[in-house]
Amino acid sequence: MTEIRTAPSGAAPLAAPSSRRWLTLVVVGLAQLMVVLDNTVVNIALPSAQHDLGFSNGERQWIVTAYSLAFGSLLLLGGRLSDLIGRKRTFVLGLIGFAAASAFGGAATSFGMLVAARATQGAFGALLAPTALAVLTTTFIVPKERARAFGVFGAIAGAGGAIGLLLGGVLTQDLDWRWSLYINVVIAIAAVIGAITLLPAMRHEGPRPRLDVLGTVLISAALFGVVFGFSNAETDSWGSGWTWGPIIVAAVLLVAFFAWQRRTAHPLLPLGVLLDRNRGAAFASVLIAGAGMFAIFLFVTYYTQSTLGYTPIQTGLAFLPMIGGLVLAAQIGTNVLLPRFGPKVLVPIGMLLVASAMVLFTRLDVHSSYAGALLPALIVMGLGMGTVMPGSMQSATLGVDRSSAGVASALVNTSQQVGGSIGTALLNTLAATTAATFAANHLAEGKAVVADAAVHGYAIAYWLDAALFVFGALLAAIMFRRRTPAPRTDAVASPQVSAEPVLAH
Repeated sequence: MTEIRTAPSGAAPLAAPSSRRWLTLVVVGLAQLMVVLDNTVVNIALPSAQHDLGFSNGERQWIVTAYSLAFGSLLLLGGRLSDLIGRKRTFVLGLIGFAAASAFGGAATSFGMLVAARATQGAFGALLAPTALAVLTTTFIVPKERARAFGVFGAIAGAGGAIGLLLGGVLTQDLDWRWSLYINVVIAIAAVIGAITLLPAMRHEGPRPRLDVLGTVLISAALFGVVFGFSNAETDSWGSGWTWGPIIVAAVLLVAFFAWQRRTAHPLLPLGVLLDRNRGAAFASVLIAGAGMFAIFLFVTYYTQSTLGYTPIQTGLAFLPMIGGLVLAAQIGTNVLLPRFGPKVLVPIGMLLVASAMVLFTRLDVHSSYAGALLPALIVMGLGMGTVMPGSMQSATLGVDRSSAGVASALVNTSQQVGGSIGTALLNTLAATTAATFAANHLAEGKAVVADAAVHGYAIAYWLDAALFVFGALLAAIMFRRRTPAPRTDAVASPQVSAEPVLAH
């Protein structure tokens, strides 16, 4: 077994491209798919799980919230651990833990058992997601191949939610809701075998940096407060103390965290990772994309099932053209357009495409046809997201020291998770209040007003989402550099490499 040595900052180039790197991409893709689809596959199964275990509508949200709270608050810790104890070890541990938590949840006999399993899933997902991206970042060091690999990874990240809707519908309708959790065990077994076989062990040269315990506590508590506060906004309203209290505390903790990162010798988040202009633009783009994307999955799912009367499987199938557009755009963008034009051109174009899709969604009504109204909007959205995500993800980790690849990757996932929490809370609250006002003003129209009110609420949310993506386009066009500077020799994207295997003891 060979071991790749991690060089200290400013040292000689590190390692030759792995001969098994494309198989590594398959393994990393499986892990990423498992984490991303779990955000939506369980949503489809929730009604069946609620009927089986007998929990209330008020309790139902905790099946989703428990996962997002653990996942969102522990991402930076998970990313840093992959830098400290090795990516292979962290990756395998994350896979095994996620699979075990999924099996525990699938066998749940009570509401509490299912919530505990979902929280544990989130914790191991926070270990796994940034490590998967860090493995990809440090495996593909030739720029052209790196672009291709990130195209695939970005497509998986963007399409995983829609795949989860389809898979959740098939499993729930044809088997049992528990298989929406058991399926992770099947995926994880294949990924663990591939990881043990393909991933090289990594060892630090020189003294190993210590874990920033105070920084970990501060940022984990802050991220928990952000996700918890915005999650409560969906259920308790924006006027609730359970909404603003955690958000205010989170803001204070964030200030304390960044102050501490400037002082400590072993920061959890080296500020250079965040303050680089291109990476800052990439993190902002991922946050905006997450804010808009997760909310739209929610609205379109409710629209197709509640308004158009689709089954769970039909809803999942309805999203397939969007996945096709996303994969196509991701591959063309990363292999052809991104090397030629760069993220400064490509990411704003993708944002504007998604904004156009939002405008198309506003045209939907209770009688809209799939082919004439919903399909074009989904295809344009897929093309837009497939243009935004790969370029943003690649820029977010480009030129980062190998010793910080895990935490940089964690920031990508954190941006997407926090964006999703904020966007879903804002847009869902806007849609719900607008629908309630519409219904109150049209009571004389009878039962049909409920469906009309829901569609009207979605339309207002789509308009706000369109404005959000236009803002994202302007921000990306301003922030991204016109030319990406050549990475340093100790950076993960360096094409100058040499092979120096070391026998592992």
